Amino acid sequence: MKKWAVAATAALLLLSGCSDKEKVNGPKEPVEEVEEVGQEEVNNEFPYQYPLTGVGSETKTDGRAVAVMVNNHLKARPQSGLDKADIVYEILAEGDVTRFLAVFQSETPKNIGPVRSARDYYIDLAKGLDALFIAHGYSAEAQEMLEQDYVDNLNGMVYDGTLFKRASFREAPHNSYITYENVLKGAKEKKYTMESSPPKFKFLSEDEDDSITGDEAGSVMISYSESAIFDSTYEYDPAVEKYKRFSDGDQTIDYETKEPIMVDNLFIIETAHQVIDDVGHKEIDLESGGSGYLLQKGKVMEVEWKSDNGLILPVKNGEVVPFVQGKTWVNVVPTNPGLHSSVSFNVK
Repeated sequence: MKKWAVAATAALLLLSGCSDKEKVNGPKEPVEEVEEVGQEEVNNEFPYQYPLTGVGSETKTDGRAVAVMVNNHLKARPQSGLDKADIVYEILAEGDVTRFLAVFQSETPKNIGPVRSARDYYIDLAKGLDALFIAHGYSAEAQEMLEQDYVDNLNGMVYDGTLFKRASFREAPHNSYITYENVLKGAKEKKYTMESSPPKFKFLSEDEDDSITGDEAGSVMISYSESAIFDSTYEYDPAVEKYKRFSDGDQTIDYETKEPIMVDNLFIIETAHQVIDDVGHKEIDLESGGSGYLLQKGKVMEVEWKSDNGLILPVKNGEVVPFVQGKTWVNVVPTNPGLHSSVSFNVK
């Protein structure tokens, strides 16, 4: 009985001590539950983001952008590599003929082309992205800039038959191609660094996509001439929430993979164009800013555009408008006849 009494007394003292300790320190917090929630939130966020698409990644997204002049002549379609481009700029080269500057950073195509000759305003765009500039040929103004090393560059006029290869299934000047492997080979040969990343654009998070406002824009056509050969049409596919692209009625696809070009952001801007020679070469103002349209998720918003150290950005009420995560095409049209004459929308 004495042993039982001693044990009972000890148990009571132990319980009393625990009770007093709880009064002093307070009840224990449910630490495990808080940690689990916090860890779940961290796991849903990617630690890295590609600078030109905003797409998240589990691995580092460093690396220099590569900007390639891509031919858009009827005899050059369909092109190779455009489906891998983060950004594509479509601008008039001479006459009514448009040409692309395709910028690669998050994805690297095996083959790119047909590669075509440079113009000074395309070089300025590449400079703003700190990109390695790839072209085959040049106008007089572009040649001067490239020979003065205004941007790091590789040109088919120097490397025709080595880094640049001629395709047998097309005729010159619509048959010059370069592989991404040869881009890196040329950069190494000229001791260009490929490690520095381009400046970052501003992007919406996926949760913020629902905040996009504007009029319905099921399709849009951008006209560059009375002929439809260089008209660009984009049709919204609600199933994938992206725009499909067409040239002269034919869907834009990759030559090798046959994959369609899908666009998340379509940015249309107008700016001053001036013909400067008998060939039809142009001086195009990509500095002064002006009016534009931004199409995202099937809606169109009227915006302004500005150049920020060479980056062409959409602006509204003085603030930069974020892009949707994904691929962007920028179509540049002349102020004469202007946006309202060159661009037509269809709600469908």
